[in-house]
Amino acid sequence: MLLDEYEEQRLGDRKFGSTRSGIAPFYADKALKLGIQVADLFDEPRLRDRLTASLTAKNVLLEHLYHKPPFEVDSLLDELLAQAEQIRPFVCDTLSLLHDALADGRRILLEGQLGALRDPDHGIWPYPTSSSPLAAFAGVGAGVPPQAIGRVVAVVKAYSSCVGAGPFVTELSGGAADELRRRGGDAGEYGATTGRPRRVGWFDAVATRYGCRVQGATEIALTNLDVLGYLDAIGICTAYEIDGRRTGQFPISAKLDRAAPILETLPGWKCSISGARRFDDLPRQARDYVRRVEHLAGVPVRLVSVGPAREATLVV
Repeated sequence: MLLDEYEEQRLGDRKFGSTRSGIAPFYADKALKLGIQVADLFDEPRLRDRLTASLTAKNVLLEHLYHKPPFEVDSLLDELLAQAEQIRPFVCDTLSLLHDALADGRRILLEGQLGALRDPDHGIWPYPTSSSPLAAFAGVGAGVPPQAIGRVVAVVKAYSSCVGAGPFVTELSGGAADELRRRGGDAGEYGATTGRPRRVGWFDAVATRYGCRVQGATEIALTNLDVLGYLDAIGICTAYEIDGRRTGQFPISAKLDRAAPILETLPGWKCSISGARRFDDLPRQARDYVRRVEHLAGVPVRLVSVGPAREATLVV
């Protein structure tokens, strides 16, 4: 975490908006074969060797790039051994666990944090996270065969939001953004890790269609529909204009800064829908909005949430 924080401080105005949780340094270590696996935590001699190898390079960065004091092997070793005992009851052979579940015909739920636009290969460069949040990567991360994944649910907000730097074509500003941010979700639109205010904007059909495509989404779960109930009219971005040309295709990262949203406006429903328990209970304008999102995304909307409670998730 400290390396992540020091790097963001060093970058200054060029920072990536990291959560400073150590994600990028962790995956850098993995690629450089310096990382420490969970099993290493229960083998003290091996753990000491792995720490020593890792700190050889890290202490050079700390002292000469960040001008910070170096790490000591012994203090980190003691800390990691203590943490190992805390997690010991939860550590197992996950490959066997999941394959046994598949053999028993049980259902497995895999969740990818963040979305397609934060994927390091297919997302907005250089603002992605450090591991792939795509459904195709779920089998790799979990150790299950790709053919075992038969249902891919794209969780899509009824409007757009993000934390961190980078292009955001449909972003709102000023009072409109403040109001949507305040009303958004159960506790407003603030980063779960950082507490930072999220950037918010209209629903982006271009980005959503692209995201569903690279995810291989079989259906959409549309969340936070209730948040939009205060609006007289609701914008939807149906296409981009880039250098005077209209496009419905999500562009390469280098062109996103020049993209302007082409919006259509739908009438709002101007009432609370948080008490609805069936899709047909929603006002016509709300149902029309869901159907328009479905049409533009090209993937069926199967679930709609109108609040944080389990019973506020409606089957379409």
